[in-house]
Amino acid sequence: MNVLVLDGNENQAVASARSLARAGFQVSVGADTRWSKAGWSRHCSRSFSYPAPQDDADAFVASIAAEAALEPGTLVLPMSERTTLPISRDRAAIAAARGRLVLPPHRVVLDAFDKERTTALAQSLGIDVPRTIALSSAADARAHATTLRYPVVLKPVSSHEYTSGGTVRTTGAPAYARNAGEFLRAWSDVERRCRSALVQEFVEGAGVGYFALMRHGELRAEFAHRRLRDVRPTGSGSSLRISTAPDPAVRQRALAILRALNWHGVAMVEFRVRPDGTPVFLEVNGRFWNSLALAVYAGVDFPALVARLAFEGDVQPVTTYRVGVHCRWWLGDMRHLVDVWRGAPSGYPGRFPRRLAALASILVPRLGTYHDNFTLRDPLPELGDWLDFVVHKVRRRISSGAAAKVWHAKGRPSLP
Repeated sequence: MNVLVLDGNENQAVASARSLARAGFQVSVGADTRWSKAGWSRHCSRSFSYPAPQDDADAFVASIAAEAALEPGTLVLPMSERTTLPISRDRAAIAAARGRLVLPPHRVVLDAFDKERTTALAQSLGIDVPRTIALSSAADARAHATTLRYPVVLKPVSSHEYTSGGTVRTTGAPAYARNAGEFLRAWSDVERRCRSALVQEFVEGAGVGYFALMRHGELRAEFAHRRLRDVRPTGSGSSLRISTAPDPAVRQRALAILRALNWHGVAMVEFRVRPDGTPVFLEVNGRFWNSLALAVYAGVDFPALVARLAFEGDVQPVTTYRVGVHCRWWLGDMRHLVDVWRGAPSGYPGRFPRRLAALASILVPRLGTYHDNFTLRDPLPELGDWLDFVVHKVRRRISSGAAAKVWHAKGRPSLP
């Protein structure tokens, strides 16, 4: 039984390739580059490249369908929004190639990836949500600038969206504001990256996630962890985390949302827990998550469970696992340290780590900690992780330099 793991340079692709191979599946890893860190894993049978969906979503889907057609019944596992969106939209092409998917209907995928819709859904279920206003124009922003209760967070409605040219673009990170001036400056940045955005109250507290595999709205596996360190200190995916038992209040709210969506497949539901213990809903990520390796190490083998669900129709529920398991992303820790050294971003109202404390926490290892990409028996994905990071940095620098030359040639000042 063959499985195509997409987004080969994502951490969750590495965890999935290892998991699926151990479970007896034949794993092919794809990426929009000539090589990928998951493709370098000893658990990968073959690797392939495909057109980047951010360049041509139709060509991307056609390429994946052609790969799936090589072995009828192949399961296609997208690992990110940028691959899930076009695969879900054009799932008929995958079906025509006799490929398999574990996804809900496309309208449900769109609902889950839309923060405005999921916030409204959570609120309708009686779940606490941040005070939220939808913005779609500069006029909207100016109208609300003097009436907002600061501090606030501005975030694109979706982390990825289709463009009019048929590509999938990344909309970027949230921005923060403590007053009207910072808000308008933040809006001018965010509006260039997306069609619409949300402005929400800044919720002080700890970020927590609930992870689940659902079968048409019914729970089949669950997991929870607590973040010990985020890649971005302002909030992002984690670089160090520990497995925990699900918080009953978080679990109840997350399952209510997933059941209301009639979700099918894996998902992460994210909350911020206020100091008084109240979980506040933030978003749904209807895909595999960056820290997937921790769940597998702790005993919830989500990739293998998804594959069995696809090939066998159902799986026995998995709701017990080891708590207290630590897992670390080395590169994520280094990125965390760089961000700490740069200081808090403009307008950020929350607590920000101190430099020496951050340095000490990263340099002092904890015995028994697992790693997202490195194992002694399969070390190459760790090397690939660092190499991919360097390559992207160099490409971004070259691209910025080329853009600056064009800008300057047109008589405008150089880009910063």
